[in-house]
Amino acid sequence: MLSKKPLILITNDDGINAPGIRFLIEIMNSFGDVIVVAPDAPQSGMGHAITINDTLYCEPITIEKDAPQKEFTCSGTPADCVKIAVNEILKRKPDLCVSGINHGSNSSINVIYSGTMSAAVEAGTQGIPSIGFSLLDYSLEANFEPSEKFIKKVVSECLENGLPKGVVLNVNIPKLSGKNIKGIKVCRQAKGHWSEEFDKRTNPLGRDYYWLTGKFINEDEGKDTDEWALENGYVSVVPVQFDLTAHHAIKDINNWTL
Repeated sequence: MLSKKPLILITNDDGINAPGIRFLIEIMNSFGDVIVVAPDAPQSGMGHAITINDTLYCEPITIEKDAPQKEFTCSGTPADCVKIAVNEILKRKPDLCVSGINHGSNSSINVIYSGTMSAAVEAGTQGIPSIGFSLLDYSLEANFEPSEKFIKKVVSECLENGLPKGVVLNVNIPKLSGKNIKGIKVCRQAKGHWSEEFDKRTNPLGRDYYWLTGKFINEDEGKDTDEWALENGYVSVVPVQFDLTAHHAIKDINNWTL
């Protein structure tokens, strides 16, 4: 382990009062000096959105009296939280950024919509080793206790070994009791999509509006994917890169008459 206490930045997309982040703060206090910068309200599904057409507020807040961590609440998105933390609040670059624990899955295609993972990716673009944690339980009464030892294991290894350049980790934890979680599997992201529908309604003034609904479709039968791991009782760890270049396609497109 590091010879000095690491500086750990914590954020999320469910808001600073969400049970998931409160549980993650408790765990991270055992590893180092913790700074929390998180949204003042839920920001789920925001992806990598940033605030450019509105004012941005970030203020200190005390949620737990005499707690060791320093906390700030931000009016912006999860990516905003990381940007303002690194550029305005922290005296030095953190040794680790952890995002979550998200209430609900961020496996497969969900990673591109996820505010939780976008916060981790934002930190990664700034050279900070970063991990997004999610529990497959959307309830505010979700039991995070079984995830503790797995979070500690992943964080400990990350602090000890670092991460490859340009990579962050997407960690999903099944909704199981601790004794029923079989272990950790390093996986690839499963190929899947959402079959979406819009529930069309009319408000009292006669104006139509829509609620987005849908069902996740797993198209991938591989046994090396995050979806397979989660369905079979494992914590999934997917290394995610933020270089979106489709390197394998460059040769083919170079054959076009551009």
